[in-house]
Amino acid sequence: MNCLIASPSFPPSGADAPRVDIYVGIHKALRAMMMDTLLAVGRIDVHDAAATRAVCERVLALADLCASHLGHENDFVHPAMEARRPGSSARVAGEHAEHLAAITALREAVACLGAARHAAARTDAALRLYRGLALFVGENFVHMHVEESQHNQALWSCYSDDELRALEGAIVASLPPAENLCVLRWMIPAMTPDERAGLLGGLRMAVPAPVFEAVLQAIQPHLTSREWTRLMHALEPDQVPASLEA
Repeated sequence: MNCLIASPSFPPSGADAPRVDIYVGIHKALRAMMMDTLLAVGRIDVHDAAATRAVCERVLALADLCASHLGHENDFVHPAMEARRPGSSARVAGEHAEHLAAITALREAVACLGAARHAAARTDAALRLYRGLALFVGENFVHMHVEESQHNQALWSCYSDDELRALEGAIVASLPPAENLCVLRWMIPAMTPDERAGLLGGLRMAVPAPVFEAVLQAIQPHLTSREWTRLMHALEPDQVPASLEA
């Protein structure tokens, strides 16, 4: 399933239309997944083997998505920046190398927890994993802010919105179907109602109906009933009830 994960488009605000922001959606997805996973690790029940394995699998899934995301930025975004503003990606490229090492450390911490055979050892390993993940999340939050501010400014000064959409499209086209659906599962619930409707409105026109339905099924459990109703009526404006009209 190759879904379109595109930056939502909105009408102009004031005199100028907002620029295409290739970071906003994916970073909301990553932040949401990071925070949710960190909470799960903090609440882990080391006396429940199945629950512990499930939490460890969530950490590994986060590690895999973060590593893949770094690869996409290294392969697509940084070369685009360097092509028109040499040196503009150097700081973040260095941080990416550090993050890959941190991801390896997270995987090792998960392995240590899985290998612990006694309750005291599992408790200690779980706490080490929690603290390591907390540092990883904090460092990534700062890192993403740099990309959203400094990298966006570099991209906006060197590329048109159409070029940025093409760059984003190339990244999306490179995603395996499972990763694409995972990103959408975390991205769409983390968005504002307008962002959510804008992305899904574009997605509905870009993919076959069964693919679009699969995306809706993946995200519905992670929206409140009111959020889901607002979304459905945003996609079908003629059916908006009076209670949801702006």
